[in-house]
Amino acid sequence: MGNTADEIVFYTHPQSRGRIVRWMLEETGQPYRTEVLGYGEGMKSADYLAINPMGKVPAIVHRGVAVTEAAAICSYLADVFPRAGLAPALDDPLRGSYFRWLFFAAGPVEAAASAKALGLLAPPEKAGLVGYGSFDQMVDTLEKAVAGAAPWLLGERFSAADVYLGSQVLWGMMFKTLPERPAFADYGARLRARPAWQRATALDDALVAGG
Repeated sequence: MGNTADEIVFYTHPQSRGRIVRWMLEETGQPYRTEVLGYGEGMKSADYLAINPMGKVPAIVHRGVAVTEAAAICSYLADVFPRAGLAPALDDPLRGSYFRWLFFAAGPVEAAASAKALGLLAPPEKAGLVGYGSFDQMVDTLEKAVAGAAPWLLGERFSAADVYLGSQVLWGMMFKTLPERPAFADYGARLRARPAWQRATALDDALVAGG
């Protein structure tokens, strides 16, 4: 399939953070072309390193511009396809809360969860040096955000913040990097009921099954 001016090319692996972006793409309703890269040689090829010098997925290329980092891709897609309603407008007061939770998930949540999984959490006396403070502080703050979701982080309006933060909650429950709390389970159930999440999950699961 040849490139067109407005085509979205999605670089991913089905067992990666690319699942977040796949879900986001499905929420936008926009067509996209998927390029599946293997770990190792596929992601470290010269062609792909020209797109993402980190040699990691996900990434997208749209209108000749490469966008990497899952949270940045979600934010970009929400803004460039406003008809999907996945981000508050620039003059909407909800935009502050939208960015707050989107980047809380991309910063403190992911950093603390990764550090805990690796056994590298900052000791209490160094908590002030890391953005997440302590793992417990992060989890308590995340729980308050999710418990207040009615049904979403912005109230009745689902947004890209729910895609990104919600992915962290779903993975945290799956891989046991988050403690079991009713608020997480309830929010996760609402997320898994979304048709776009179900479509994205089926697509990536099929790729895993196909090897």
